[in-house]
Amino acid sequence: MGRKSVLGEFEQTVMLAILQLGDDAYAPSIARHLDATIDRSVSRGALYSCLNQLERKGLLRWRLDPPTPERAGHARRFYQVSARGVRAVRVVRDSQLMLWRGLEGLLGAAK
Repeated sequence: MGRKSVLGEFEQTVMLAILQLGDDAYAPSIARHLDATIDRSVSRGALYSCLNQLERKGLLRWRLDPPTPERAGHARRFYQVSARGVRAVRVVRDSQLMLWRGLEGLLGAAK
């Protein structure tokens, strides 16, 4: 993977949320996390579409949790960022940091 980013802005946001959530990253928890941390509400359709796209790119893996009576016999799909996904997030971070360099005087220090 070269310097070219394979992640769009929403994909980056979802990947970062999954990394922060760790083992608790399933679609509803990802949506809640984005809403709580960056005040971004996402539709189910947009989130599942993004998760499927990231999986097709090889940036995510998932595992099924066993069905439970509390979930009416339904399983939950938990997501994990793959090694390739971690590399993609690093490329994006490094590229963004290069662009942010020297702008503190204009934009102020990070919070």
